[in-house]
Amino acid sequence: MVKSAVPQISVESLAARLKSPEPFVLLDVREDWELNRAAIRDSRLQVKPLSRLSREGTAGLPADAQAHDAEVYVLCHLGPRSDQVTAWLVSQGWTRTFSVTGGIDAYARKIDRSVGSY
Repeated sequence: MVKSAVPQISVESLAARLKSPEPFVLLDVREDWELNRAAIRDSRLQVKPLSRLSREGTAGLPADAQAHDAEVYVLCHLGPRSDQVTAWLVSQGWTRTFSVTGGIDAYARKIDRSVGSY
């Protein structure tokens, strides 16, 4: 198995973080239609589809993800888009940004089927 150069967080570790009251940003970069099929419900969830983020750049990030030291977990369907966004943020100077390994699909399969799948 090839290890990703992009900083990662497992769905198990994300589930533990979601149980804590600690602040962080769960940045979902999926498109709106995907959110209707599967979603994690949490007040720290911020939605910024990759299609919009690619046009707006870092200025398009949610306010609580703007700081380079913000703790940000990037989520997509299977992982490639969150890897792309995480790598981009790291290249822009973000230091505590992680891609959710396997995306919401892995989260639904391993942690909580009630979030839905597609």
